[in-house]
Amino acid sequence: MNSPASTSAPSPATTEQANTLDNLLAEDRAFPPSPEFAANANLTAEAYDRAAADPEAFWAEQAQRLSWATPFTQVLDWSNAPHAKWFADGTLNVAYNCVDRHVEAGYGDKVAIHWEGEPGDSRTITYAELQAEVCKVANALNSLDLTAGDRVAIYLPMIPEAVFSMLACARLGLAHGVIFAGFSAEALRTRIGDAQARVVITADGQHRRGSTVPLKAAVDEAAEDPDSPIEHVLVVRRTGIDVTWNERDVWWDDLVETQSDQHTPEAFPAEQPLFVLYTSGTTGKPKGIVHTSGGYLTQASYTHRVVFDHKPDTDVFWCTADIGWVTGHSYIVYGPLANRATEVIYEGTPNSPHEGRHWEIVDKYKVSLYYTAPTLIRTFMKWGRDIPGKFDLSSLRVLGSVGEPINPEAWMWYRENIGHDNCPIVDTWWQTETGAIMISPLPGVTATKPGSAMVPLPGISALVVNDEGIPVGKGEGGYLVIDKPWPAMLRTSSVTTSDTPTPTGRGSPRRATTSPVTARSTTPTARCGCSAGSTT
Repeated sequence: MNSPASTSAPSPATTEQANTLDNLLAEDRAFPPSPEFAANANLTAEAYDRAAADPEAFWAEQAQRLSWATPFTQVLDWSNAPHAKWFADGTLNVAYNCVDRHVEAGYGDKVAIHWEGEPGDSRTITYAELQAEVCKVANALNSLDLTAGDRVAIYLPMIPEAVFSMLACARLGLAHGVIFAGFSAEALRTRIGDAQARVVITADGQHRRGSTVPLKAAVDEAAEDPDSPIEHVLVVRRTGIDVTWNERDVWWDDLVETQSDQHTPEAFPAEQPLFVLYTSGTTGKPKGIVHTSGGYLTQASYTHRVVFDHKPDTDVFWCTADIGWVTGHSYIVYGPLANRATEVIYEGTPNSPHEGRHWEIVDKYKVSLYYTAPTLIRTFMKWGRDIPGKFDLSSLRVLGSVGEPINPEAWMWYRENIGHDNCPIVDTWWQTETGAIMISPLPGVTATKPGSAMVPLPGISALVVNDEGIPVGKGEGGYLVIDKPWPAMLRTSSVTTSDTPTPTGRGSPRRATTSPVTARSTTPTARCGCSAGSTT
């Protein structure tokens, strides 16, 4: 974007942004998919034109991949813009779509989750076992007098019980609020209070970089607030450390493990709130972003299938995000499990007990689809290429990037040292408000460019505009605007209110956008510079 001439020196941020734009404009390397990959891709180039010609028909096609108890007859209700409703007259159960239907289809013995604990313990969970565990948690929550529409806070490390708890809430129509296990008691207090969560699910502690860190103590402190809505605290025994015990507390083993592993799921409207997820609050008061069921699951499952070219019978998927961020919701729990994925979940840090732990896990489980953050890739670069060089890594076939812009140097290092120069890299742009990936290469279609998220996915419409909301020309910077509704878009910014509109764009009450979180781009095909951490 042009600006008036100035005699003062540009700020470091302005200089860095200008350099980034210049670097992307100068980047001319391109890496097309191999003919074999393209021939077997889940989505081909024709999808762009098909989706643009009739977006609602395209999204209806994606939604039909789910199991609906009551089929929807209307795809999008945009009559009250900027409030959108997707598949609103349809009903479904999200947990049924992620678990039960796979068991019913004969895949009960298929591995759903390879879980790896930081100390070296591990657990393999089939879809039949996952179904049993989710049913037991659902029955336990029912015994606490929770009913559809109530809220449950989940404050757990990366252990299987976190997935069980999220799916049990979805099964019962409860809106879960997962809170990152590294957040303080004060962060817990504000989020639990805002959501009015009656139950908190936590653990005695967690393993972190070889140490045992208390977790329940923060919940105890948050619950001391006289206005706290907390009625029950369900505690997983993970580390065995001593904890303070209160009347409201109950051990997971005592409540959950005594329950029946049978539970009949109820169908809920597509617009039933599925979860509330709070923004980090680094730039102001945390906002509770609400996502609903039918539209969110449609886009989470669609993007997982096409962006990673996921093949359920052969691939092993690993998203390294924490379950406390939106990436963990969409690409650890809901997207992969809706697609009958076999996935890896790792509890610990990438250098515990050694700096090759991720590559050790990739080789152990034959991970084929690996999705991580540029910050971690740059950390791997600092540790040196000799570390991944000690491992085979030949099982990998698609690499993903999420969380912040990835610089071309890190992109190339990732391709050469982790992908052995033959894995497509899908650099994804999205954020908490969008719910799922919006802009990304398609690995079987796109000639990828280092440092670039490329173009919007089929079904997504995006523009780069100036301050007046006018689309800019090729090579010009501006604001990234999503100008048409999408299924996984946020519905409100508080689980307990319904009068907060979906954010609107400049110049038109019907233009949806991710503003006030804005992104700079040279063109719609260049990497979008969203704020670090906004997508994980």
